[in-house]
Amino acid sequence: MAGLQSSSSEMDLDRPNIEEYLAADSIQDSPMKLHLRDLLDISPTLKEAAGAIVDDSFTRCFKSNPPEPWNWNIYLFPLWCLGVVVRYGILFPVRVAILAGGWIVFFAAFFPVHFLLSRHNNWRRKIERKLVEMMCGIFVASWTGVVKYHGPRPSMRPHQVFVANHTSMIDFIILEQMTAFAVIMQKHPGWVGFIQKTILESVGCIWFNRTESKDREVVARKLREHVNGVDNNPLLIFPEGTCVNNHYTVMFKKGAFELGCAVCPIAIKYNKIFVDAFWNSKKQSFTMHLVCLMTSWAVVCDVWYLEPQYLRPGETPIEFAERVRDMISVRAGLKKVPWDGYLKYFRPSPKLTERKQQIFAESVLQRLEEI
Repeated sequence: MAGLQSSSSEMDLDRPNIEEYLAADSIQDSPMKLHLRDLLDISPTLKEAAGAIVDDSFTRCFKSNPPEPWNWNIYLFPLWCLGVVVRYGILFPVRVAILAGGWIVFFAAFFPVHFLLSRHNNWRRKIERKLVEMMCGIFVASWTGVVKYHGPRPSMRPHQVFVANHTSMIDFIILEQMTAFAVIMQKHPGWVGFIQKTILESVGCIWFNRTESKDREVVARKLREHVNGVDNNPLLIFPEGTCVNNHYTVMFKKGAFELGCAVCPIAIKYNKIFVDAFWNSKKQSFTMHLVCLMTSWAVVCDVWYLEPQYLRPGETPIEFAERVRDMISVRAGLKKVPWDGYLKYFRPSPKLTERKQQIFAESVLQRLEEI
């Protein structure tokens, strides 16, 4: 009994009284002694909030992890300074010159071909396709891109669609330098939007605005028409719908998996030894993202073209999408999380917030009545 009494007293010591944290004049004569336990039991909202802080797997999908500093002593700091001078003073100007020269050559060839061969569609499309591949190759060269491709190169044939995980807009450039894909892409402003309208439409790219509900029906119709076309470029879709930091994969949209055709998975994995290729569009413009890549030593990545997959009997498009996501995640060494990437662009509904506040207030009042 003495042991039980001592353990009970020890437990009481671990539960400090609420009165110790309140002013003396704020405490009325209470019918019972209040413990910190009583405050913590006020609402399950506290538990929900703590869980969100401890394991917020959604936010982690879109965070760029800064590299570990290595210039921390007197011996390494001079080498780091030398590297900065080389990257910004030598490599960056050379890469800008390469990119500018590539654009000059590209425009000098593209516009004459586009307008002078307008009556010869087959020749015009072939030349434009090669010019787009060339320009994407120049982009990769401007980052000193070291890209290793695994598997057979995609071919032009109907009734197939390619899907890949998405880290940055440079995913499209890296894949496009090998094969002129027609991509499904969000509309962008500025010089990126100019390239979309004037150049990439020549390879059959389809644009959409994720905030416009009408665009979904138009895009779905264009997808089916493109997939059934014989002479169309291979169709590339990033079913995550947003850029993820290349550590995780979020849920795939089912649109690419209900077209009734072969789905060819592509897994992309970046090596972060020199630079993090993740583009956080909320914090950084694409221009500054390119500057970051062009001032690094190199962009290193692996691309795997996986076996084509087909919808199995009794399998729903959502299950099909999850099966393909499994393949890409395993091949690229990424973690799967059960989140919709579009949540990144939308704030919680005011009604949801008000409902949470109401539940919290009711639970507090109920607890106070019990006390």
